[in-house]
Amino acid sequence: MARSARQSKILEIISTYEVDTQEDLVLKLRELNFDVTQATVSRDIKELGLIKILSNETGKYKYAFADTNSQASNKYIFLLKEAVISLKTIKNFVIVRTLKGMASSICSIIDKFNLEDVMGCVNGDDTVMIIFSNNEESEYALNRLENIINS
Repeated sequence: MARSARQSKILEIISTYEVDTQEDLVLKLRELNFDVTQATVSRDIKELGLIKILSNETGKYKYAFADTNSQASNKYIFLLKEAVISLKTIKNFVIVRTLKGMASSICSIIDKFNLEDVMGCVNGDDTVMIIFSNNEESEYALNRLENIINS
C-alpha cells in the first residue's frame, strides 16, 4: 500500500503545484511525511507515465499527466481499485468513498476519465462527490466507474 499511497500523493502534488524537478517532488513528499529518495521518485514518475509540459503561468516545464499513455491509464485504474471503498448514486450525485487521505488523488484521477455532463468534482479526506446535470448521467457514470474498478 505504501507505493500506491505515495504514487497517489505524487498525482495530487502535480495537480496542485507546478513541480519542475524530481528534487522538488522529493521535498514536497518529505514535507508530507513520505520517506523517499530521488531514485524512488524517478521510478514512480516512470511508472505513472508522467511527462514534462510547458507551464502557461511560469514558462517553465512542469510534471503533468500523460493522458495518451496507456501505461499511465493502467496505473490510474490500479490506484482506483486500491483506494476506492464504495460507489453509490444519490439523485444527480455519485459519492465515492476512499481510503483515508486518498480522496484528492482519486478526484484527480476521476477527472481524467472525462465523464459526460459533470458539473463538478469535489473531495474531502475520504469522500469524493461528483455532481452531474441529471440523474441519468450519474447512473451512467456510476456504471462506468464500477466497470473500471471491477475489470
